[in-house]
Amino acid sequence: MAEEQKRLEQTKYSFGTTSAIITNLGLITGLDTLTSPKMSIIGSILVIALVDNISDSLGIHVYQESECITEREVWFSTITNFLARLLVSATFVFLIALLPIKIAVLSSVCWGIFLLSILSYAIAKKRGLSPYQAMLEHIGIATVVIMVSHFLGEYLIRRF
Repeated sequence: MAEEQKRLEQTKYSFGTTSAIITNLGLITGLDTLTSPKMSIIGSILVIALVDNISDSLGIHVYQESECITEREVWFSTITNFLARLLVSATFVFLIALLPIKIAVLSSVCWGIFLLSILSYAIAKKRGLSPYQAMLEHIGIATVVIMVSHFLGEYLIRRF
C-alpha cells in the first residue's frame, strides 16, 4: 500500500513538470531569432503557463475521473500538475527576463535538461530501471524537440 501511494504521489507532478520543460524549451528555441525575442518568449511562456496548463490539468482531471480514482486523488493530481507546470514555467521566465537573450536561451536549455534528468533519474530509480538509460531516452527526445523548434523558428522567420 505504501509503495502504491509513493507511485501515485510521483505521477502527480511528473506529467506537468515534463510537459512544462519540453513545451518551454521548444518555445524558447523556436522564438529566439525574432526581432524582439525576450518579450515574445516571455509572453508566450506566460500564455502557455496559464492557458495550456489549465487545458492539460483539466484533461488529467477528466481522465482520472474516467479511471474511477477517488475525488481527492483527482483534485490532488489536477492541482499538483497545474502548480508544477506554473513553477517550472516561472523559472524559464526568470532566466529569459534577467539574462541577455543568447545566454538566456543556452541557460534555459541547460536548466531544462537538468530538470528533466533529475526527474528521469528519480522515476527510473523508483521503478528499478537503469536511470541513465531513462535519462538518455528523455534527453534525446527533448533534444529533437529543441532542434526541430529552433530550425522551424528560423525557417518561418526567413520565410515570412
